[in-house]
Amino acid sequence: MQIIEKYEIDNVLNFDTLLTAMRQGFAQEFGMPKRNVYELDESNLSHDAFAVLPAWNEHVIGVKAFTYFPKNSQVGYESLYSKIMLFSRDHGEPLALVDGTRITLWRTATVSALASYYLSRENSQHLVFFGSGNLAEYMIRAHLSVRNFTRVTLIARNQEKVMALQNRLKTAFVNIDVVIGKSDEPTIHSADVISCATGSAAPLFDGNWLKPGTHVDLIGNHHSEARECDSKTITRSRVYVDSRENVLSEAGELLLPIKEGVFSEQDVCAELAQLAQEDSYARFNETDITVFKSVGTALSDLIAASHVYQSLQG
Repeated sequence: MQIIEKYEIDNVLNFDTLLTAMRQGFAQEFGMPKRNVYELDESNLSHDAFAVLPAWNEHVIGVKAFTYFPKNSQVGYESLYSKIMLFSRDHGEPLALVDGTRITLWRTATVSALASYYLSRENSQHLVFFGSGNLAEYMIRAHLSVRNFTRVTLIARNQEKVMALQNRLKTAFVNIDVVIGKSDEPTIHSADVISCATGSAAPLFDGNWLKPGTHVDLIGNHHSEARECDSKTITRSRVYVDSRENVLSEAGELLLPIKEGVFSEQDVCAELAQLAQEDSYARFNETDITVFKSVGTALSDLIAASHVYQSLQG
């Protein structure tokens, strides 16, 4: 059995090839039971958790296990640790143990980019990105791989981190104007794509500020009583998700508007797998506002880990 570390993942992955693998993988037949997330101590607000995410397709079986301890950074540990176990679909023998933490960064960004490929306007010019954490650079690079943005606005609470992110992006993308901004009406109204990867429990912008044709990508929140966007954003939009079952169990972005009576489960237009199976531009017109809400799927872990494993076989 092969053990695949994070440096090996970075050596073989790029967003173009991983995007192709995701398009193909989400379009194929697969099995993906509901993931199980266990609160380790329901008596406090630490939200320490352990999760198990299984999935399979005609080639490989996989299970991702991860721990999430949000307060770990205060004592010198990472907040998330993860491993993915791959097995052969033919005979069930173990193939590899893959670093799931690094896979999560790559696959989360690529899933958002794939949704944008189907849903954002092809002539999108301005990307507004909320967040400065570990996912930030992956997310922005992934979005840049599917649309020819000329301007990227970064919005984050941690000014030291966001300035470092700005410097890295300016060095890597010399033809793109990378600026640090704030969440106000002019900035949000000028955005063609808004991507949010934060720990915020409250909406990051006013949904009334969105201009027609905007695509909104939401990946930061996994709690039923929190949300990165307000109900106005949801009610103005055509809404898509990575997994109905997972999103409608975890994501306040949809659960809170449902509780308010302004949205329903039936209002979700499609899952990402449906978009990939059709594999065509899904936007009805240039004025629709679209929302993609992702909480992560075992299938995306399986596709990315399997792609890395196959790439390393030469």
